Amino acid sequence: MNFKLRTNKRALEEKACEGVAVGRVSKLQNGVMAMSMTALAAAIISVISPWSIPVGPIPVTLCSFAIYLISSVLGGVRGAAAVGIYILLGGVGLPVFSGFAGGLQVVAGATGGYIIGYIPCALITGGITSLSRKWYWSFAGMLLGTAVLYAVGTAWYILLSGVELVPALSACVLPFLPFDIVKMAVASYLGRRLRTAMERRL
Repeated sequence: MNFKLRTNKRALEEKACEGVAVGRVSKLQNGVMAMSMTALAAAIISVISPWSIPVGPIPVTLCSFAIYLISSVLGGVRGAAAVGIYILLGGVGLPVFSGFAGGLQVVAGATGGYIIGYIPCALITGGITSLSRKWYWSFAGMLLGTAVLYAVGTAWYILLSGVELVPALSACVLPFLPFDIVKMAVASYLGRRLRTAMERRL
């Protein structure tokens, strides 16, 4: 009887150890997957961002579109991490910013606040998008994230260039709003489709 109890106890302990090991492996795999997806997202932003259309002091790029899409799919934290890697790559000199520019002087320049503002934009976009699967939640997150992005960038621009608020808005915000609305609408739709596809595969 004692032998059977010991055997059963040992079997339960072995199963418990196996469960812990499987859990650790699963957690490690999820961590590796998360890091890989974040690195891939940073690479996508870096490839897309340099291409631009000149419109005043701030050119029109697809960088914000990439950030909207990535943050809505990966979430706010990983989206912001991808943006941080992108900014770091540009800061050390890689030509990943608009017009294939790079270097700390771009980030520290008058329009650098719009680059830094991508980080809270990604956090807000991903955070709000994660609250619901509805496309309009994604759109709302992108809208609020963009508002914060423009607030940070415009304050930075005014501080370093010395211009007044209205001229700053006229040069750095208003010309881009129609493009941003289109980018948000497309990213909201595609982000929802991509999230659903990823969840099915995982």
